[in-house]
Amino acid sequence: MSDMSSLIAVYLRKNNEVGVMLPTVLRTLLLLISTQLFAADYDVVIANGRVIDPETNLDAIRHVGIRRGAISTISEQPLVGTKTIDAKGLAVAPGFIDVHSHTPTLLGQHVNLLDGITTQLDLEAGSFPVSLYGEHFQGGAQINYGSSVGHFAVRMKVIEGIDMPYIFSGQKAVTMGGPTWLQVATKAQIEEMRVLLNKGLDEGGLGIGVLLDYMTTAVSGDELRMLFDVAAARQVPLTVHVRRGYTGDPAGLMEVIELAKKTKAPLFICHITHNAMGRIGDWLGMIDEANRAGANITTETLSYAAGGTSISADVFRRRDWKAIFDISYEDVQWVATGEWLTKETWEKYAKEQPSGAVNHHYVKEEWIETALQWPRMMVSTDALPALDISVATNPNVAGTFSRMLGHYVRDRKIMTLTEGLARVSLFQAQWMEQASPLFKKKGRLQEGADADIVIFNPETVAANAVYGDPYQKPTGIIHVLVGGRHVVQNSMRIEGMYPGRKLLGAFD
Repeated sequence: MSDMSSLIAVYLRKNNEVGVMLPTVLRTLLLLISTQLFAADYDVVIANGRVIDPETNLDAIRHVGIRRGAISTISEQPLVGTKTIDAKGLAVAPGFIDVHSHTPTLLGQHVNLLDGITTQLDLEAGSFPVSLYGEHFQGGAQINYGSSVGHFAVRMKVIEGIDMPYIFSGQKAVTMGGPTWLQVATKAQIEEMRVLLNKGLDEGGLGIGVLLDYMTTAVSGDELRMLFDVAAARQVPLTVHVRRGYTGDPAGLMEVIELAKKTKAPLFICHITHNAMGRIGDWLGMIDEANRAGANITTETLSYAAGGTSISADVFRRRDWKAIFDISYEDVQWVATGEWLTKETWEKYAKEQPSGAVNHHYVKEEWIETALQWPRMMVSTDALPALDISVATNPNVAGTFSRMLGHYVRDRKIMTLTEGLARVSLFQAQWMEQASPLFKKKGRLQEGADADIVIFNPETVAANAVYGDPYQKPTGIIHVLVGGRHVVQNSMRIEGMYPGRKLLGAFD
């Protein structure tokens, strides 16, 4: 149809050149046909790119036509769009999905987008009420976002009568102390939590998030069983940070595996590499065995090696963290400044800034590589809150996925590019279909899928964010689209585009 439009334009021009005076009505009609009937077929066309869909294994030069926020056509032939993005020499892939992030902030989404993330979820900590999650996006979001129902927030309301919908409010972070984190719940309190968890799911929570290791002595077997029972009854994912043992002791994993087998609740194990440590192979083997027996369990790893969390976390306050992680004070950084700690500075910060965060460096490269080779492994950021560019966070927020594709896929050759893309998009979407049908249209590059798309150079993609300098944008992430709208162009974020939406569970 665009060819016909061009012919009409030529015809009108030629008639003007030879002095032929067409009737005004005819000229108007021809112009209307030219500009309306034969307008561009698509809102956006991505032309000449190496289109990779990790679900169908498509990997070929194609042209992608986008209409009304969705992928309308994937064609071997050129397409005409109102806007065209030339992707020659670049890979065109589904937008990356981060299922484990703690930075639903404006700065967080800005740096996430530059790393190719189009959907950012907090499934580990979660929130309650879910309606209050994403307060920093009230004026509009450039990224899709959502959360699970936060067990910690439900527990805080029941145990202490405190409304704390998320791990931080405004710019103030929760301090992980007090009865919520220490006190064993009564039978009546456990039942009250059950009611509130179901309420959160009814309001659209994407499963249930459980910070078990942060309240390891507080959560009884009865309370934990209740969490699994709710997840099983609703058939939604239960995302758990398991109770941590010494240098990879699997007792915490075995505890939740047995409950997953008994209840049939879908179970997601957070950052398995950081818990299993040198026993990562054993942990993955246990999950495989449980799944063969009928369980529904999956897990994730990070692409950066350090752990990042609050200095007031249970593992630091009440346990021998040096023995657990096999490190000492000089292996820990104060996140806000990047400074390496000593016993004296550790004690100073723990007393004066208990809501502050630390990066503890203990994970070995070979542990991550072992984890990545597990067939269904996902990659997540576990990004700490990024609130102000003058205050450091960990580099996960800005470089997780570019590091995955550059370091582990291209340089280390741990897997093919298609397999790498599945670990940052498809597997997350498939898992989250248990929480919401919205995810059936994410994580794929297929006709009918949401046009959440990242366009990158597989030969140059690389993370530049490092500990102490965490906001450096990656190399090689060229364009990002969310809902069919161009939000990153030539590696620069476009201000004024807010296509992101809050993703809710099955009761949306």
